[in-house]
Amino acid sequence: MKQNKSNVVLIRHGQSLWNQQSRFTGWQDIDLSEQGKQEAKQAGYLLKKQGLVFDIACVSFLKRAIRTLWILLDELDQMWIPVIKSWRLNERHYGSLTGQSKKDIAQKYGAKQVQLWRRDYKTKPPLWPSSENNTLKDRRYKSLIARPLGESLLETQQRVLPFWEQKVLPQLKEGKTILITALGNSLRALIKHIECLNDKEIAKVEVPTARPLGYTLCQKTFKVINKSDFETN
Repeated sequence: MKQNKSNVVLIRHGQSLWNQQSRFTGWQDIDLSEQGKQEAKQAGYLLKKQGLVFDIACVSFLKRAIRTLWILLDELDQMWIPVIKSWRLNERHYGSLTGQSKKDIAQKYGAKQVQLWRRDYKTKPPLWPSSENNTLKDRRYKSLIARPLGESLLETQQRVLPFWEQKVLPQLKEGKTILITALGNSLRALIKHIECLNDKEIAKVEVPTARPLGYTLCQKTFKVINKSDFETN
């Protein structure tokens, strides 16, 4: 008996201006660099070369992901497809690390501590009393009852999964092909769930900028049938 399948492609935004400067970005709304725009265009070319036709796209509230999606859909000539935007796909909130140079923080606290803040599943970034949380003043988040002040990957996953379950899975059940354009850690949260990775395994996962990652899933169980790591070089 033939197994019904669904397809979902995950892609992190292209290089941002703060990626270029090696700064912690989190919820700060930073745009793409020129290199990031070219990365997004190349990713769109690769998806088009694969003949991928999407039924719906999902994207975070952050412009680096939104602009990446615009470039992708333009390259694919699929700008007309429906798009769902959600804060739940935002990058993890980096708390007081937001805006800080990764090099400076490593020199001050040590590379091991920075690695824990960046990759560990349960470790939260620091919250210093003098830090200002600009997202509290951002009207795009006015509907949120509780806005994050700093998140572990675990906490990021806890707010990403309701979006996956409520918005993505119903589409996959119908056999639709979905494009999700988001951020490094919101995608790591999804990858951990989709691939059933443990806490140590996800700590080793790095999501490169503008590198499409495709999954063919069983339409009933949503278990991975095939994984495609597209080459961008």
